[in-house]
Amino acid sequence: MRSIIPVVMAGVLGIYGLIVAVILVQKINDTDYKYYDGYKHLASGLCCGLSSLAAGMAIGIVGDSGVRANAQQEKIFVGMILILIFAEALGLYGLIIALILSQ
Repeated sequence: MRSIIPVVMAGVLGIYGLIVAVILVQKINDTDYKYYDGYKHLASGLCCGLSSLAAGMAIGIVGDSGVRANAQQEKIFVGMILILIFAEALGLYGLIIALILSQ
C-alpha cells in the first residue's frame, strides 16, 4: 500500500492543470477578449504546466528509487515521503502563480 503514494501524488498534479483550465475557460468571452488577456492566460497555463512537469519528474525519480529502497529497508519511508512533499510543493507553487496570473 505504501508503494502507491507516488502515483497518487503525481495524479494530483493533473488536477492542478484541470483547475487552471476551468478557471481560464470561465474568463474567456467572445466580445471583449484582448491580446493582453490572451497572453496573461497563456502565461498562466504555461506556469502551471511547466511547474507540474518539473514536479512530476521529481516525483517520478524519487518515487521509483524510494519504492525500491523501501522494499529493502523500512526506515527509508519517512525520508521518501518528505522528499515527495517537497517535490509536490513545486507544482503547488505553480498553481498559486497561475491563479494569480489568471486574475
